[in-house]
Amino acid sequence: MSTEPIKNVAIVGATGRIGGAFAKALAKTGKHNVTALVREDSKGTLPEGVDVIRVNYDDEASIVNALKGQQFLAITLGVQAPSDLHAKIAAAAGKAGVTYVMPNTFGYPVDSANTTGPYDKLVVDRISDANNGVSSAVPFFLRILDRKVTFFDDGKRTITVSTWDQCGRAFAALLSLPESGSSPSLSDFKKGVDIYSFQVSQRDMLDSLNRVLGTADSDWEIRYEPISKRLKDGAEEFANGVFTGFAKMLYGNVFRADNDKSDYASTLSVANKTLALPKEDLDEATKRTVEMVEGGWSPFGNMA
Repeated sequence: MSTEPIKNVAIVGATGRIGGAFAKALAKTGKHNVTALVREDSKGTLPEGVDVIRVNYDDEASIVNALKGQQFLAITLGVQAPSDLHAKIAAAAGKAGVTYVMPNTFGYPVDSANTTGPYDKLVVDRISDANNGVSSAVPFFLRILDRKVTFFDDGKRTITVSTWDQCGRAFAALLSLPESGSSPSLSDFKKGVDIYSFQVSQRDMLDSLNRVLGTADSDWEIRYEPISKRLKDGAEEFANGVFTGFAKMLYGNVFRADNDKSDYASTLSVANKTLALPKEDLDEATKRTVEMVEGGWSPFGNMA
């Protein structure tokens, strides 16, 4: 192992939100050769300074060849990716000799003991699939344009969330550490990397929206729903082929009162200070979310 930082980094999903944040932040450091693996017919755009290799994900040899010479692979797949794709990519990474793999996950935190792969070392970003600040939860209980809110139970359950930008900064900071040697180093984080932006409740999110929009609770249609009903409805929808039911289950589970992992910043040792991550402003993140929604962004845009 080297006392220098990892040099060659590949990212699957760099045209997406979280993969794009990873690629942009990493390329910005100027310390790495950043390569995006994209489908042969991909029309997605990539951040400046990122090389591209077009891959046939149905052909293992194509993936293996694309990953040869790479030291670190980050996999960021969308929720509608084929169910066997992650395993294909992980297997190809092992055959290509990739040393570190950051696997794709949904939900958090992630126990690295439950994630397996044919590689020597495993680095897990526990929040690698968190969305942009409040938007990580807002699309599934709050309709900004319609001014409608659905609070789960009393709406005061606090969870830990991260912005896409913070995830990107954490990724770049992690891979800018020496691979080994004096601490902190990449080898310190083989069991996991915990970082965050905010500890907030649904009530906190609505308060922030009121400050950003200049609204009051009286301007919103507010309803309350037991989290148990949310989860039941989501499971039934998903079983009937309505994909948004998956989102209801995913985010509903985060807000469960008995989910002791949802507010992990209160229970785990986070790496924000070690990675020199900035303290973010909730209202600024909320403002970005509002601008995205007003510009036509939808979390369900690619789920049709």
